[in-house]
Amino acid sequence: MDRLERQRKRSRPTTRWVRRLLLATTVGALTVWAADALFAPSADGQQAPSSGQPAPARPAPHGTPKGWKFTLPKGNPAKGREVFEKLECYSCHQVAGERFPTPTDTEKIGPELASMAGHHPPEFFAESIVNPGAVVDNRAWRAPDGTSKMPSYNDTMTVQDLIDVVAYLKALKVPAGAKPHQHHH
Repeated sequence: MDRLERQRKRSRPTTRWVRRLLLATTVGALTVWAADALFAPSADGQQAPSSGQPAPARPAPHGTPKGWKFTLPKGNPAKGREVFEKLECYSCHQVAGERFPTPTDTEKIGPELASMAGHHPPEFFAESIVNPGAVVDNRAWRAPDGTSKMPSYNDTMTVQDLIDVVAYLKALKVPAGAKPHQHHH
């Protein structure tokens, strides 16, 4: 046997091992690629559908999902009215169509609420209750220091109370024939 032939025989086991390693690496890489293509988010952030159903939005790692928005659960308007009465919200807010006492302290008067129901989403009302100073869009509703006249009820209300009061506010309607409050932003 000549020298070249002996070298080939010696290198065959090494060549076989390298071929097997290359084959396993290629199969592994293809498997990872296929899994990525099937299960990873697409360029628009959506997971590829696997059953014909659209996949739910997936957040970026430690991020908020694209298009996410806080939504308040549905509450019970009748229970919300009870909370409104218990907290005496009517001492500052008129409610057209309701028979609450009329607010008398002009320093504390806030907006009439029945006419506001159609102007704002539930989350706006929730924020106005838990963070009254977040948006005060009318000078008449501000205290002399520029903050909201509305006190905080965060230590008084439960979350369910808040949800129910918001449901009550959203259910309000301006009665037929009543002059609606002018709401300006």
